Amino acid sequence: MLDGQAIRAHMAKVLDIFAVDIASIRTGRASSGLIENVIVQVYEGKKMRLLELGSIGVPDARTLTFTPWDQSIIKEVKNGIAVANLGMNPEVDGQIIRMSLPVLTVEQREEYVKLLGRKLEGARGLLRNVRTEERRALQEAKQKKEVSENEFAMDEKNLQMITDEFMEKLSEMAEKKEKEVRGE
Repeated sequence: MLDGQAIRAHMAKVLDIFAVDIASIRTGRASSGLIENVIVQVYEGKKMRLLELGSIGVPDARTLTFTPWDQSIIKEVKNGIAVANLGMNPEVDGQIIRMSLPVLTVEQREEYVKLLGRKLEGARGLLRNVRTEERRALQEAKQKKEVSENEFAMDEKNLQMITDEFMEKLSEMAEKKEKEVRGE
């Protein structure tokens, strides 16, 4: 029998992964997602994400700030952000690091839309993989005579409905992000 809750939970994880993945795509507006997963080397070579090292602020639409909880690592964090090649030039301003986002050109926006499309297709592939695994389990149950033909057909139909629902959610997320990237 089809466990709709488990499948939904598995597919929801794919949506969460996609949401985190597209948060790093620049939209022309400052967002903490642009830098929160940047990995910097601090404390004698230990690699950590910025999210684990301090707080990220968005004072205006084109500026990001980062305030490390431990001021002794501010230089390493600045260098790590610079090395991450995000198109921002981090500057130490007292106890915070400021980064100004340059204005996106039309060409850059189109590149980010293409990147979004590649990430969307990857997420769709993950959803299809979940569906394939579940369908394989359904077919095995049918072969072992654990479910009838009618139950198999009904479960397969429900599986496809759940998959379609999550594909639609992915598309909505991508459309929203594309509008942000295009500045609409």
